[in-house]
Amino acid sequence: MPFNFYAVLLASLVSFLVGYFWYSPKAFGTIWMQEAGITSEKAKQANRLKIITLTLFYSFLLALIMPTIVIHQMGALGMVGGDALLAKPSYAAFLTDYRDTFRTFKHGGLHGFMAGLFIALPITAINGLFEQKSWKYISIHAGYWIVSLTIMGAIICGWK
Repeated sequence: MPFNFYAVLLASLVSFLVGYFWYSPKAFGTIWMQEAGITSEKAKQANRLKIITLTLFYSFLLALIMPTIVIHQMGALGMVGGDALLAKPSYAAFLTDYRDTFRTFKHGGLHGFMAGLFIALPITAINGLFEQKSWKYISIHAGYWIVSLTIMGAIICGWK
């Protein structure tokens, strides 16, 4: 397997941890609540167990797909049909030559940032536009995803 499963598990916690700080009152939480139309009373009514559980689940799904975005060697695995045991000897030779090429935290962070900028930002912006939300609201969410995916990509690509 060209990626470390423990890195995926750790990366799946990233969006939860980044969100804890990002949406805190000391960062963007107060502005986000105003832009979203959420009051403190309404926030206290939220089902925290449901939110935390589903956040961790969806973060895990994101972390599972991130290796295909941040690790170039995943393309080679895809070219052999996803099962390295059925691959021709040239696949093993390729990995011997290029196993750790571009496998750094910095490179993974770059690709994670690109995923945030070119995937998360457009999705967030389109949703915000149809919901008639402000650019502050869109920027807060998009910024959160760009930061989260950058860190997730760094962890997944750099941890071998």
